[in-house]
Amino acid sequence: MKVYTRTGDDGTTGLLYGGRVTKDGIGPAAYGEVDEAVAALGLARAECDPGTELFDLLVRLQRELFVVGAELATERANRAKLAPGVSLVTAEMVSTLEPVIDDVTARFEPPREFVLPGANRVSAALDLARAIVRRAERESVAATRAGWLEPESHVVPYLNRLADLVWTLARWQEGEFLPSRPDRHQSH
Repeated sequence: MKVYTRTGDDGTTGLLYGGRVTKDGIGPAAYGEVDEAVAALGLARAECDPGTELFDLLVRLQRELFVVGAELATERANRAKLAPGVSLVTAEMVSTLEPVIDDVTARFEPPREFVLPGANRVSAALDLARAIVRRAERESVAATRAGWLEPESHVVPYLNRLADLVWTLARWQEGEFLPSRPDRHQSH
């Protein structure tokens, strides 16, 4: 099987479960940003030791973003074919991020001013990923307003919560731990 198909040479792309749209359309713009977020989280993961808490969490988040991308890469007429949690974002996917945010937030003293990214390679990669997730969120909001996504879709809430989580992970990885939590350690 060849990597290139030449079917996109006309500026269109195929969608999950069929259909073609222009590559600069609202759906491809949104799932393209999600794809960037997956790659950026991969960059952060590459800076972690395999098997650490952060490494494993980033793998989970990358896989969940594939679910987000699948929903965004499907025309509304074919969304009934999507499987919850596999190719359709669920409310549970959103809600399960919240206790992780709470847990990680308890591990460091929150910054009292704007954060300058770049304290270390892991936190810098996470900050880049967070910015890309926010861009994916904005594109998904636009996709919802344009009718590409249904208003009841959980894509936007998921991306919103994910950006919060990734920001929290970056602050945790900067190394400013609360003295009461010596049992916690960084990814390295």
